[in-house]
Amino acid sequence: MYDAKKTAQLKESIAKWEDGMLKASITRFPERQDRFITTSSEEIERLYTPADIPDFDYERDLGLPGEYPFTRGVHPTMHRGKLWTMRMFAGFGTAEETNARFKYLLSEGQTGLSIAFDLPTLMGYDSDASEALGEFGKCGVGISSLRDMEILLDGIPLDKVSTSMTINSPAAIIWAMYIVAAEKKGVKREQLRGTLQNDILKEYIAQKEYIFPPEPSMRLVTDTIEFGTSDLPQWNTISISGYHIREAGSTAAQELAFTLADGFEYVRWALERGLDIDDFAPRLSLFFNSHNDFFEEIAKFRAARRIWAREMKETFGAKNPRSWLMRFHTQTAGASLTAQQPEINVVRVALQALAGVLGGTQSLHTNSLDEALALPSAEAVTIALRTQQIIAEESGVTNTIDPLGGSFFVEAQTNKIEAQVYDYFRRIEDLGGMLPAIDKGFFQSEISDAAYRYQREIDENVRRMVGVNAYKDDKPITVPILEFDPEGYDRQVARLNDIRETRDNEQVEKTLNELRNACEGTDNTMPYIIDAVRAYATLGEIINVMKDVFGGYEEPTWI
Repeated sequence: MYDAKKTAQLKESIAKWEDGMLKASITRFPERQDRFITTSSEEIERLYTPADIPDFDYERDLGLPGEYPFTRGVHPTMHRGKLWTMRMFAGFGTAEETNARFKYLLSEGQTGLSIAFDLPTLMGYDSDASEALGEFGKCGVGISSLRDMEILLDGIPLDKVSTSMTINSPAAIIWAMYIVAAEKKGVKREQLRGTLQNDILKEYIAQKEYIFPPEPSMRLVTDTIEFGTSDLPQWNTISISGYHIREAGSTAAQELAFTLADGFEYVRWALERGLDIDDFAPRLSLFFNSHNDFFEEIAKFRAARRIWAREMKETFGAKNPRSWLMRFHTQTAGASLTAQQPEINVVRVALQALAGVLGGTQSLHTNSLDEALALPSAEAVTIALRTQQIIAEESGVTNTIDPLGGSFFVEAQTNKIEAQVYDYFRRIEDLGGMLPAIDKGFFQSEISDAAYRYQREIDENVRRMVGVNAYKDDKPITVPILEFDPEGYDRQVARLNDIRETRDNEQVEKTLNELRNACEGTDNTMPYIIDAVRAYATLGEIINVMKDVFGGYEEPTWI
């Protein structure tokens, strides 16, 4: 795009400027620090010009919105036509409490649901299991049976509202509960819209909420992809998640590389199952973190679309342009929030959300100011939702498509992150692929090193965090903290006991035995899970059947 002769002349002009005007200015007014770095500790140059992207080709690298390679967005009009889905992550205590929060958020202008589950649910335990003691409802809503799901979704128009569920190891079971609860409300499977996180590989890499070994876990994910392709055409059966990889301490490039590598591995497994890529790929979605470095995050999102489109088209041979689209949800960075001066987290969240919007996200969650202290209060979550609404309605950033496209800085950063991602792809391939790399601790080691470097930079004041190592104060924290219903756990245990006593236990046993046979064989497990859920088998009972067949998983120790 740039004339080589003029680019060479520009480099000469820059050299003269640096040796003359810039040098004289720095002598009088030194720059604030010796090194300027991103959140990922990448060096940032003083100035970016066409000389930093000399081989830039508009059609190859940028293109037009809605056209390959989708660097500028997956839709022709982007947010001029339809705003992103405002999908606030919510869940705490009992199903009744979370249902009330859902209805409140919808009344305040939220446009999609996002369910947070508590730790026992994430790990496949019933709320009254001894392993779950003291954890009920603490980091999300406790769901142990279809009855809980029915209460959670009471009064929610499931044929009109899309729902995202952040659940991984027990994803197939929780999804079955949602499907059956919807059917009992008269909503057909083909009407349901939403997303199942269902990303087990990132659990082994970062979040550690795994139950079964990798191979049977991947089988379950593939079962859900196959079942969704045939029975729930509007449902995203997997949300390939970089969010938790970033929260564990990765760099932006690591988040993107490891997430995309996970996604491509799911594609391989689905293809090996015999599925046609153009039948299932349009329903794959991704989920990214939006951290503090404004331009690095925007560049990450733009590079992600370009890489996904290229690999789906050229490596996997997808022919439907919808298979090339990388649709993604964004959440602002929980790890960036501080318990110190929590009110200023509002500013961090606003900037991170703005980066997500300018990066072209299709869906967005904004964290609340009090989340470094507790689950968000209604007041805090309202401010977080209003942050999105102000960006959408008042900021002007939705008036034009990809306003930063063509920025020398942004394009150079996009190219740099893309190159780093492909370097990681090569390293993963050299290790034998995703599962061998997980088994060898490659991802865990890379993330650990990045997290250590980041923390060391804070400790050594190389990186400044307001309220932590800069502009500190000793004022007491006065933010109101969310309080749960103190009787909630007792009600949950009583409900579970009632279910076990009043259901048809012979039918429960029959469905669990049929599920066991399916797990031991090669049938798709989803129909059998749905039958067990419909009979009111509990989450823990279904998981225990699977554990008997698949076994459990313990992370290897690396030296």
